[in-house]
Amino acid sequence: MWLIMTAYYQRELSSLVRRALKTFPVVVITGLRQAGKTTFLQEDVAFEGRRYVTLDDFAALEAARLDPESLIRGQEPVTIDEVQRCPQLLVAIKRAVDQQRTPGRFVLSGSANLSLLKGVGESLAGRAISLPLQPFTRRERRGATQAPFLVSFLKELQLPPAPSLSVLTDREVLYGGMPSVVVGEDIDRDLWLLGYEQTYLERDVRDLAQVADLVTFRTLLRLTAARTGQILNQSEIARDAKLPVSTTVRYLGLLETSFILGRLLPYIRSRATRLLKSPKIFLTDSGLACHLTATSDLSVAADEPLRGAVYETYVYQNLCGILGAHLPDAELSFWGIQGRHEVDFIISHKRRCVAVEVKAASRFGKNDLAGLRAFQAKTPGAPVGILAYNGTEAFALEKGLFVIPLGLLLS
Repeated sequence: MWLIMTAYYQRELSSLVRRALKTFPVVVITGLRQAGKTTFLQEDVAFEGRRYVTLDDFAALEAARLDPESLIRGQEPVTIDEVQRCPQLLVAIKRAVDQQRTPGRFVLSGSANLSLLKGVGESLAGRAISLPLQPFTRRERRGATQAPFLVSFLKELQLPPAPSLSVLTDREVLYGGMPSVVVGEDIDRDLWLLGYEQTYLERDVRDLAQVADLVTFRTLLRLTAARTGQILNQSEIARDAKLPVSTTVRYLGLLETSFILGRLLPYIRSRATRLLKSPKIFLTDSGLACHLTATSDLSVAADEPLRGAVYETYVYQNLCGILGAHLPDAELSFWGIQGRHEVDFIISHKRRCVAVEVKAASRFGKNDLAGLRAFQAKTPGAPVGILAYNGTEAFALEKGLFVIPLGLLLS
């Protein structure tokens, strides 16, 4: 069903993985199903010289269940894919690591967030680091190898003298970052995403939890997709899905566990009153968000009400990929005062704080800067503000406030 890639695209996470393998006995690669984990584990130079086992193979899975110690016996470094399918294997890995704490001994991967599964955090506490592999960033899809603009900007707070960039297109946002969709040859995007949705519902959901009514779960999934980039209101989603709030909370947790959904926490280190305290929610891939909401035309003429939200979702997934790989200690959040102002993203790293407001249009006006200026006024330390728009010119508008093309922000 899934398209086989004809070439390997270098992933942002590779250098961080190599660092982690020199420090931790267990490195866990997690992420959305079909985000490229298996290809990454098999093709990237970071994993050369390792024995590879996938628990998608029935024989390997049965062996792991019957005798987990035999699967990991020996000194050879081993990579185990889809490890969430055999939780008892984690206990055996814990014992092996306690006996010999060799850095890089085990690499584990899975399509469910292992830190959120019952008992896993306890099994691997202090022994592992979890590194999420995001859908393709724009940089990865284009084969970019240079240091990310964001990293240098957070350090220097300066623009490059003559940035080379391209405008972010509607098609890029519609397609998102799933490898098979964005780099596959002759791919039928709509059909592939339909198959992905069906596989997720019929396999991942049933593997992770008891969901009696998949039709109702699918309804909630689509309602959640329609709220990508919005403040989470669980009671509202429960009402629209005709579900109890308790069930809705459990289903949303399941979407987060399987990396379909991400929560962006609010930035609260400011002097403002009535700060928004609920998280924002994002689908982790803008292409999947567009599919689930039947969004097929993002042109200005189409007047699509979700245009701004799915553009913001695309920026979110790219920021997660870039920061997670190059600045893993950075914090990504949002800011807002209820009913008055909001800033889409706040990037905090060490003593730097940069606020980013995303605008899908190629032009901007004074009102588009209101949230950034409010955040600067209410936050100690004179944070820097960026209005990221879909134009081509980058410049400093005033002290501490920059206008930057989306193409540069994500480069």
